[in-house]
Amino acid sequence: MRRSLAAVALVCVALTLEASAAGDDITVRSLTRDGQILVSFTLTGGFTRELRDAIRSGLPATITYEVDLRRGSSLWFDRTLASARVIAAVRYDNLTRQYRLSLTIDGRGEAPQITEDEDTVREWMTDFKRLPLFATAALERTVEYSVRVRARTRPRVNWFLFWPWEQDAATGQHRFTFVQ
Repeated sequence: MRRSLAAVALVCVALTLEASAAGDDITVRSLTRDGQILVSFTLTGGFTRELRDAIRSGLPATITYEVDLRRGSSLWFDRTLASARVIAAVRYDNLTRQYRLSLTIDGRGEAPQITEDEDTVREWMTDFKRLPLFATAALERTVEYSVRVRARTRPRVNWFLFWPWEQDAATGQHRFTFVQ
């Protein structure tokens, strides 16, 4: 009996700690222009000291952003209309003391960059402006839509690495009414 109570208490503590570790936030903004939905988002608190130390040790690190365009529903869950994946990656070379940065949007790689500045790395990994991720052709006028962004970090740098379920590092959402 005591062992089962202790196990339940351990799970409750683990859930609380995992939820507090996932306390990062994503600020999301969207803009419709020229038949595209331009999505901007910023992960605040995502470039932690632990992630920075993991990168400096030479481990490749990625932050994967799952971006969903959803249509609101009053009776049921919001329906996902389209999805996009943005992957920001960095690898530090200890010999040259340079960071190699890469960005992939839905499988299409952007031109990689090399830098020595850690602030550039933080911005590369956490701040995105006006990405043309979705087309407006299928949207209906005066209907409410939302753009939801979820982020996952690799390597996972929280102490609770053996938790069997995937926990999003952060989520953010922006609602808008399509008028055009």
